[in-house]
Amino acid sequence: MTNPLLFLLAALALVAIPGPNHLYITARSIGEGRRAGIVSALGVETGTLVHIAAAGAGLSAVIAASATAFSFLRYAGAAYLVFLAYRTLRGRHGAGDMELEPQPLRRVFLDGVLVNVLNPKVVLFFLAFLPQFVDQNAGAVPLQIVAMGTVLALIGLGSDIVYATAAGSIGAWLRARPAFQRRQRYATGFIYLGLGAAAVFAAPSTRRG
Repeated sequence: MTNPLLFLLAALALVAIPGPNHLYITARSIGEGRRAGIVSALGVETGTLVHIAAAGAGLSAVIAASATAFSFLRYAGAAYLVFLAYRTLRGRHGAGDMELEPQPLRRVFLDGVLVNVLNPKVVLFFLAFLPQFVDQNAGAVPLQIVAMGTVLALIGLGSDIVYATAAGSIGAWLRARPAFQRRQRYATGFIYLGLGAAAVFAAPSTRRG
């Protein structure tokens, strides 16, 4: 790896920029509580580890170079976010259609994994960002990519947890006020729809997630 300090500073700067992952985790925390937000963060960064493994194995380059594979990933990710929006906007039956129905934490974790794994912008991000810091003379390029990606995932997890904790507190405040509950559910659902639309128009980005 060339200049580890420079890589660390660049990673911190990129993670500090709010991106779709932060927005997703914030929506989940506000809608279902701090615990769901933190579990979502763990799921999202587990998805990041999948991308890191794919980048290290060269699969990310194959996906980015294949219009068919990239389009499949893009539309699958968008469809899953639309499904999450539908599930959120549908509301809880028999509760005045106001409250969000809490999902089992196992499902929350899986949602986070899938949202990130099916995000084509993450594929493009790793292809654009990590190779800039690879030292060809140090050998074992895949291991360098995996090492840098893991560091980035750990930094991202810390940032995600901060967002989940703050948004969870906001969600608790809103849930204590019934007048806000319907708006809260709609806001969460439309955030998912917006992320789905963004996935359809995915393009190379310097923003993680």
